[in-house]
Amino acid sequence: MRNTFISNLVEHAAQNENIILMVGDLGFGTVEPFQESFPSRFFNVGIAEQNMAGMAAGLASRGFHVFNYSIGNFPTFRAAEHIRNDIDYHNFSVTTVSIGGGVAYGSLGYSHHTFQDFSLMRSFPNTIILAPCDPEETMACLSYILKFPQPSYLRLGKNGEKKLTSKSSLKPGLPNLVKMNNSRSLILSTGTALQSIGINEDADIFTVPIWGQSVDTSEIECLLSSYDDVLICEDHLLSGGFYSWIVENLKNKQLFVKMRSKHYGAGIIGDVGSRDYLEKSNWNEI
Repeated sequence: MRNTFISNLVEHAAQNENIILMVGDLGFGTVEPFQESFPSRFFNVGIAEQNMAGMAAGLASRGFHVFNYSIGNFPTFRAAEHIRNDIDYHNFSVTTVSIGGGVAYGSLGYSHHTFQDFSLMRSFPNTIILAPCDPEETMACLSYILKFPQPSYLRLGKNGEKKLTSKSSLKPGLPNLVKMNNSRSLILSTGTALQSIGINEDADIFTVPIWGQSVDTSEIECLLSSYDDVLICEDHLLSGGFYSWIVENLKNKQLFVKMRSKHYGAGIIGDVGSRDYLEKSNWNEI
């Protein structure tokens, strides 16, 4: 997904001279195509994510769309105050890009684990969340945020994610079909959770790649009402995540009784190991 993001950003930047990419002294082996194509619009700010957010806000105030690229929690939690005060509250076109959603960087330790980020980023009123499940949704999310610029959070997998979808355009709050089995059971997911839990051959499967505090849930509720059983999946803790967002915004409260959640349990906090190791024993379902 990160390679897909960079290659597509290069394509868009060739047509849009206001696109800027900033990195926090990482991404080497991935970001060079942008750096080589647009050296005057590429900045390595060093290990200084707060400064990166402040610089991005300044550039966005002059009409640029800035993509702040880093991994794990670095561009979000480390720069949270600056994202809130400098970017979100001013409604600037800055996209915070986090690579390695969930525990894709599991073996590097909990400083790199990214399973509380939805809770943080969706608390900012002007920020929209872009959480694609595969390279196809990554391209569609990038196209959307460039067409409708605003403060945004783009959460990507690390690499090797399988193609699960085929839709080329997406809208906030609109479910995206992955697999239709004409079932009475639904799996609804966001982010890269489907890459881990696999495809259930019995259920209908949809994703919601674009959502957030200001996004209406009517389309999702319409989908939920068509099923007898709903499992909502996310590679995130239960509190403050995708499931929480849906529950908090339900207009039809009766839908709650058919909804279950699959998410990371609290036991994953502080644990270290490969993604497979961490997820094997830390998926919770309620």
